[in-house]
This record gives sequence, structure tokens and C-alpha cells, in this order.
Amino acid sequence: MRSALEIYDLATGSVRVVLRTDLLIEAPNWDPSGRSLLVNGDGRLFRVPLDAPALEPVESGFATRCNNDHGISPDGKRIVLSHHRDRGSEIFLMPAEGGEPKLASPEAPSWWHGWSPDGRRLAYVAARGGSRVIDVYTIAVEGGEETRLTFGEGHCDGPDYAADGRAIYYNCDRDGHAQIWIMAPDGSGQRRLFADDHVNWFPHPSPDGRHLLYLAYPPGTLGHPRDLPVALVLCDPQGGNRRRVLEFNGGQGTMNVPNWSPDGSAFAYMRYAPPEEN
Repeated sequence: MRSALEIYDLATGSVRVVLRTDLLIEAPNWDPSGRSLLVNGDGRLFRVPLDAPALEPVESGFATRCNNDHGISPDGKRIVLSHHRDRGSEIFLMPAEGGEPKLASPEAPSWWHGWSPDGRRLAYVAARGGSRVIDVYTIAVEGGEETRLTFGEGHCDGPDYAADGRAIYYNCDRDGHAQIWIMAPDGSGQRRLFADDHVNWFPHPSPDGRHLLYLAYPPGTLGHPRDLPVALVLCDPQGGNRRRVLEFNGGQGTMNVPNWSPDGSAFAYMRYAPPEEN
């Protein structure tokens, strides 16, 4: 077994193993209907029905080099995906049932991470002008000019909208190593929620507005690699009452994208077998 797709129930603290596979699959994203999860593996997208778990391919046309930055629109009608072409990762939109992707990002490289609750804007990270610095951007779903929200203060990543759309959570290493930050949707009011020794990535606020979930790496970790001892940490939306609810082998691919159930009662994630056990 290489990958285990699992669900954690907040009320009971129990874990449901949905699917085990020898394939490396990543980044579960919950369908708004609550009936399935979307994951990627081997450059493709797959749906996993929760009533009969299996990897069901989603037709994505030419997009066969998808990474783990994908998601489903709040109304369930579209999928956003990040696909690698010659100039790097680009963001595309396509019908939720599958189809030919349409370019959504004006430049490359760009990696999607969040969808505004009203379905009108995408939040993503990108490097521009030949720079290797990663910053947070937003753009209207229907196209237009992108809006830059961070300006090289450090490596900024993983933006995800609060349930009410009034804030964007993200991680940034501007103070030395990755911590969880928050800002208004226009980029104003940027502040760190808390500080600790762990390297913290991919904050995801719950749809009911009660919780924030993030991935904690061991101190000293560089970037967001795979196959390390990590923890999933729950806290309140302002960073208080932090508690490690799960610890396992994971990292890259565990929860790169929004992974809460539509009602906020559970979240999905990937657990990986250590390399020596594969």
C-alpha cells in the first residue's frame, strides 16, 4: 500500500479508511454534494464515490500532467485544475463531469489553491517576471486582470478563503519558517496568527466557520516535501486552542487543497506508507 485516503470525523475523533492503493494519489477535495472526493494521481484526476470507493477517471482532455492543486466550485458545476505545460503549471477550468479544460491563469507558473465562497474568484500562487519568489494572487473566474496580494515578503503559499469570504488564510516564511497568516481578500491587514517551532502549511478553514485545519511539519523542514512525520492540527479561526488531532507519515499531497466536508463535520486527507514499506 502506497496511499491511504482517509476521513476524520470531528464529533467522534474516529478515522474511516476510504481507499487504499499502490498508486500515489494526492490532495482529496470534497464534492459539495458530499457524495464523493476528487483526487489526482499519475497526472490524472479521479473521483472516489464514498458509497462504493474506487478510482473513477475524470476526463480532462489534454490535461494529463495535473498536479495536486485542484478543486470543485462551490456550486459543484466546475473543476479547477493545475496542469503543467511547456512554460510551467497553469490553471484551467472545465465542467465537473469532465471535458476540455479552458485556461484561467494569464501567466505561468500558477498553482490553484482556493475558491471564494460565492464562486466568483480563484486564489492561487504564482511566480512572475522571471522571479522564483512565490506570491498569492486572485483572479475572477470569468477572467480579467489578476490581483497580486503579497509582494515578495517570503515564500507565500496555500491560500484558502474563510467561509464568509472576508479573509484569506495562507502560509508564509517571511519570519524565518512557514507559519499561518491571514489577510483581507484585497491583501490588506496581513498578520501572523501565531508562532511556533513547527513548519506550518496549507491552512483550510471549515465551511461552518468554526475551525481552521493545517499541516505541521517537523522543525527545520525545508519546503513541503513528502514522506515525513507530520501532524494535522485543528484550532479556532484566530489560531487559538491548537491541538494535534492526527500524526502519521505524509506531507506533500496530504491536504494541499480544501479538504473539508460540506457541513464541516469531517475532513479528508492522504496518509502515505513510508518509502521502506512500499
